[in-house]
Amino acid sequence: MAAWICTVLIGIGGTLAMDAWGLLRRRLFGVPVADYALVGRWLGHMPAGRFRHGAIARSRVIRGERVLGWCMHYLTGVVFAGALPMVWGTTWLRNPTPGPAIVVGAVTVAAPFLLMQPGMGAGIAASRTPRPGRARLHSVMNHLVFGAGLYLSALCLSPLCFP
Repeated sequence: MAAWICTVLIGIGGTLAMDAWGLLRRRLFGVPVADYALVGRWLGHMPAGRFRHGAIARSRVIRGERVLGWCMHYLTGVVFAGALPMVWGTTWLRNPTPGPAIVVGAVTVAAPFLLMQPGMGAGIAASRTPRPGRARLHSVMNHLVFGAGLYLSALCLSPLCFP
């Protein structure tokens, strides 16, 4: 199987792990799961030149925003997974180790902190939310789980990708 197909599957696996963590987090801590329809809404306003919102939940609904948001969520996971073979080579895909995957997970928290949260009205690193420290902690935890999911996915897929 081609390395790029394995990378796509690893990105999907890491994103699935993050989503499973979100469901578990809701059950354990009462934290609502992420509403990717709001991500779709944010993206859906961009073609009209609107990149920042005071509060994305109060912005005009975009047709198909839920599908758009979920597709972008998984596409982003796949793109982030691409950092693994780009930085550590296909050697990492053949013999995955947790370190690089956790590093990728940790580094990717910059995307919500510096791009999504400000654009959607939550401020840099959730600074405009009612409990910024808690929001930041959950973002970091989500992305570390994403990194762990990348590693576990690679570990499972490696024998299939490189028999």
